[in-house]
Amino acid sequence: MSTVANQKEFVTFSPELRADDELANYWLRQVTLRLRRELCWRWHECGLQPTDETSTLPPRGDKVAAALDLTRFWEHKQRFFSSDVTARYLSEQIAIGPPLTPANDITPASFAWVTSQLSLDAASTFLLALVLAPAFDANAGTVIAACLNDPSRILPNLSLVQKLWDRPDDALLLANPAHPLFSSGLIKAAVQTDANHAQVNWDTPLTMAAIVANQLLFSDTRWPHGLEVLDSPEENRELSESERLLSMRLSERNESLRIVPLAGSRWSAYSEIVKMLARAAGRTVVETKIRAAASESHDYLNSVVTLCWLRGADLFIPLNSIYQANLEPHRSASLQISPTIPATIFLALDDRKHLASLSANSLLPVVNVRPLSYEERLAEWKLALGEKAKGLTRCIAEISRRFRYEKELIRDIASGLTNTSANISEKDLIEACRAALDLDVGDLAAQVKPRFENEAVILPPKQEQQFAEHVKAMRALTEVHYVWGTAKAMNESGISVLFAGPPGTGKTMAAEVLAIKLGLPMFRIDLSQVVNKYIGETEKNLKRVFDAADISDLILLFDEADSLFGRRTEVSDAHDRYANLEISYLLERMERFKGLAILSTNRKKDLDEAFLRRLRYIIDFPLPGIEQRRRIWQQVVPPNSDSSELDFDFLAKQFPLAGGNIRSIVFNACLQAAADESGAGSKKSRVLTMRSVLVAIKREHDKMNRSLSGAQLGNYASLLDGIET
Repeated sequence: MSTVANQKEFVTFSPELRADDELANYWLRQVTLRLRRELCWRWHECGLQPTDETSTLPPRGDKVAAALDLTRFWEHKQRFFSSDVTARYLSEQIAIGPPLTPANDITPASFAWVTSQLSLDAASTFLLALVLAPAFDANAGTVIAACLNDPSRILPNLSLVQKLWDRPDDALLLANPAHPLFSSGLIKAAVQTDANHAQVNWDTPLTMAAIVANQLLFSDTRWPHGLEVLDSPEENRELSESERLLSMRLSERNESLRIVPLAGSRWSAYSEIVKMLARAAGRTVVETKIRAAASESHDYLNSVVTLCWLRGADLFIPLNSIYQANLEPHRSASLQISPTIPATIFLALDDRKHLASLSANSLLPVVNVRPLSYEERLAEWKLALGEKAKGLTRCIAEISRRFRYEKELIRDIASGLTNTSANISEKDLIEACRAALDLDVGDLAAQVKPRFENEAVILPPKQEQQFAEHVKAMRALTEVHYVWGTAKAMNESGISVLFAGPPGTGKTMAAEVLAIKLGLPMFRIDLSQVVNKYIGETEKNLKRVFDAADISDLILLFDEADSLFGRRTEVSDAHDRYANLEISYLLERMERFKGLAILSTNRKKDLDEAFLRRLRYIIDFPLPGIEQRRRIWQQVVPPNSDSSELDFDFLAKQFPLAGGNIRSIVFNACLQAAADESGAGSKKSRVLTMRSVLVAIKREHDKMNRSLSGAQLGNYASLLDGIET
C-alpha cells in the first residue's frame, strides 16, 4: 500500500462523522470506499450508468444469476476497477495505508487498542469496521442493502466481506464463533436464541451494540445510563483468608468469563463486600442500575459485559436488577452471558439454589455476605443520629435488635429524622424504621390488623400468668441477648409459642393482643391452605416469609398448625416425602427465626413431639370456667350500649360457652335489640335486654346442634315464649 491517508478526507457516508480514534476513521473510510466501489460495479453489471451523483441505487438483480456469474465476471470486475474513472479513483484511495500509531500512544479501550489487544489481521479489522459502520452512520445500512442485492438486509454479513475484500478467501477464517471478535462480544449475530452458542454463517446478519460502538469510536466517554461506578468502601475491616485469596485471583488477567457469586439475603450489603474485594484486587467495578423489565435484556447484558472488558472494569449485578429474572426457575437454564467474554461479574444471590443455573466453568468460590452484627448496627445508629441520639439509648438498643438493617438503610432513615430541628422521640424512631420496611410475602401470608386494643385476654389463672410471662420475655429479649450475653448461644433467636385449645377459646385474639402490646406487625399464615394450594412450592413460599421476617421483628401466626406439624406418617409416595421435607425445613427455620412465631391448633394431641420440643412456650386455652365467662360477657358488651338489664352471673353460670360463641351471641343480640326498639339513634335504642341475649343464645345453640333445657333458662324461660324452636 502507498501513502498514509489524508486526515481531512470523508470517513462515512454522512458528512462530519468522525471518531476520536484515527485508526477507526481509516478503517471506516475503507468500508465507505469499498461500498462505493461495489455500487459502481453493480451499475456496470446491470448495463447501466448513473446519470448524476444523486441517482437512485442500482436496480435489484437476480441473486441466483449474480451468484452464478461471479466466476465469469471476476476478471472483468478487476479490469473495471482499474479502467472506470470513479472505480479507479476509489481503488487508489483504498490503496492508501493506515496511520502508524506507536504502541505507547494507543488509548485504552479504543478501536486501535482492540486491534492490538486481539492481534487482528487486516481482514478481521475490516470486518470490525464493517459492522461498526451502520452503528455509527445511519446511512450505511441502505448502501449495504444495495450491495447485498436485498433491500431488507441493512446489516453486513460475511458474504459482504467476500464481495468487498481484495482476498475473498480471508473471509473463511472469520466464519468461526471462536474468532476473538465474536468470543469477546464485540460482534454478535443479530438474531440468535442462545447467547452461549452463536452460529455464524455467510448470511448471518452481524451487529454491534451502540454502547460498544460508542466506546470504540470515542474512548474518552462516560459510562452509559444505567451503569454507575462504585466508590471506595467505607468499611476498613480486614478481608478473611478466603476473601484475600479471591482478591488475588481477581487481580490476575482472565481469558474467559468469571462469575463471583455473593450469597446473602435480600437486604444484605452486597455492594460493600464488592467494593472491598475490588479495592484489594485493584479493580474498578460498575453496578447496573437497570430496574424495570426490558425485552431481550440478556442481549444488552452481554453488551454491558463486553463494555466492561473493554474498559478494564468488573460488573456488579445486584438483586433487584432485571437480569436476576434470568435466574428464576421458570426462566432459561442459566444467566445468558457468553462464557467467552473475558470479564468478571459479581452476582448477588439470595438463594444458593440459583448456583445450579450458572455455568460451573465460570464460577469462582462463593462469597458469603456477612450481615451487620447487633453491635455494629448499634454503633451505626449512634453515629448516624449524632447529637440526636441522646436520650434514645434504650430505644436504639431495641431497634438495633428488632430491625436488622444494613448501613445504607440505617443512614437513610437517620438522615430523614435528623434533617428536622425537632427532637426525635422513641415513637418517631420506631415508626421510621417500620416505614422503611418493604415486606414481600406474596399470597402466602396476609397482614392482620389487630382489633382488640382495649380488651384483655381472659384465661384461667395459670394460663394468664403464662401469657404475662410470654409478654415479659419478648420485652426482655434485647437485654438478655446482648447485655446478659445469650445471643451467641441461642443464635439470636426469637421466641416461639403454641396456643392450643378448642375453637373460640381466644387463640387468635390473644395473638392480636400480643401484637398490640409489643408493637409488632402480624402476618397470618394458613398452613392448611399452603399445603393444599402450594404443593411442591411450599418450601419456597415459606422461605419468602421467613426471609422477610428476618430483617425485622414480626409476629407470624401459623393458623391450624397441626395441618403441617402433625405426626409424620410412613412415607408411601413422593407427596409424603416432600411433605416431610417441608416440615423439616419449617422446623429448622423456626429455630432460627428472630421474631415471634405463634402457632395455633385445635388438636394439640396430633402434633409431632419433635416439633413440640422446639417450642419455647405452650399455652393451653381451655373452655372458660364460670368466672372467666362472666368477665368475657362483661368485656364483649359494646361500650356504648346499656347492659344494666343483663344478669351476667346467670349467663356465665348457666351457659358453658367459649369466648368466640359469647362474642357472636352479644353481636347478634345487639342487632336484634337495635331493630326492635323505635327511635333509632336515641338512648333507648342502645339497651341490650335479657330477652335479646337469650334469643341469640338459643340461635347459637341451634347452630351447634345443642338443645336448651328449661333448667338452664331458669326464671328467664318465659322470655323465650313465642320463639320458634
